[in-house]
Amino acid sequence: METTEVGTYAMIALTIGLLVFIWRMRINNIASSQDDPAIAGQDIIEGGAINPEQFDEPDDDALDEMQELLEQAAESQGLTYEE
Repeated sequence: METTEVGTYAMIALTIGLLVFIWRMRINNIASSQDDPAIAGQDIIEGGAINPEQFDEPDDDALDEMQELLEQAAESQGLTYEE
């Protein structure tokens, strides 16, 4: 048996193995989605800001950073940003 034949058989076996793996994943995904379909907004998102009030009033550093970002965005579009 030549090297090319061995390579061909190996590629065929690998392809069949991957197809079987993908088919099984598909079956599992279909089964899990039929049990409890995913609907946007119904999932529970855990976590959050420890102190959400800190975002109500930005500090000077945040305002300076926003100004730099606006200047860079305007410059990339060929515009001039003025305060």
